[in-house]
Amino acid sequence: MIQVYENNLWGGDKTEFYSGLGSHDRGVVHKYVDVVSAFLKELKTPPVVCDLGCGDFNVGKELVQYAKEYKAIDIVPDLIARNKKTFRKDNVTFYTLDIAKDELPTGDCAIVRQVLQHLSNTEIKAIVEKLYRFKYVILTEHLPEATFEPNAAIISGQGIRLKKQSGVNLLAAPFHFKVKEAKQLLSISSPGFKGNLVTTLYRVF
Repeated sequence: MIQVYENNLWGGDKTEFYSGLGSHDRGVVHKYVDVVSAFLKELKTPPVVCDLGCGDFNVGKELVQYAKEYKAIDIVPDLIARNKKTFRKDNVTFYTLDIAKDELPTGDCAIVRQVLQHLSNTEIKAIVEKLYRFKYVILTEHLPEATFEPNAAIISGQGIRLKKQSGVNLLAAPFHFKVKEAKQLLSISSPGFKGNLVTTLYRVF
C-alpha cells in the first residue's frame, strides 16, 4: 500500500495522497455517508468507531460527527502523518497499524471500506478473527454484477478479485464469519469500473 500512494497508482494529484474514485466520487461518497450516518444515529449512544483502512480520510471526515470517538487506522505512515495534521478533532485519533498483524484499538463499530478486496485470504482470515470484538461491522466491497464464486485467492496489493470474476464474502468459505444478522445497506455502481460497491452491516452480537 505504501507504493500505491507513493506512485499514485489509484490516480489523483501527485502532490497529494489519494485513495481512488471509490473515496472521491461525489455520488458514491454521499450515498455511502447517508446510509452509514443513518445507522450510527439510530444507536442509543454515539459509538466508538474504528475505521480499519481509513485511507486519505475523505470519507471518514464525514462520519466523525456521529461517533463518540473515531479511531482511524491505516498501514501507510506518511498517510497517517498527513491525516493527523489535516483532520485534527478532539474525538479523532489516528494509528499506523497493519490490521492483519497488529492489535487493534477497542470500539463498538468497525468500518472496513474497500480494504479486504485488496488482501490475500490469509490476511483476511486474520482480520476476521479480530472483528468479533466489535458489536457491528460495516463492510464495503467491490463485487461483480453477476453471480460469482466468492473469495478467489489473490496476492495482497493494489488489485482486487474482480479480474477473477470474484469478490469477498465473509460468510462463505474460507472465512465463515459468524454473525447474528447481515443486512445490505447500499449497492451502487462503481465509478469508472465494472461491478458494484456493496455495503453490508453485520451485527456480531
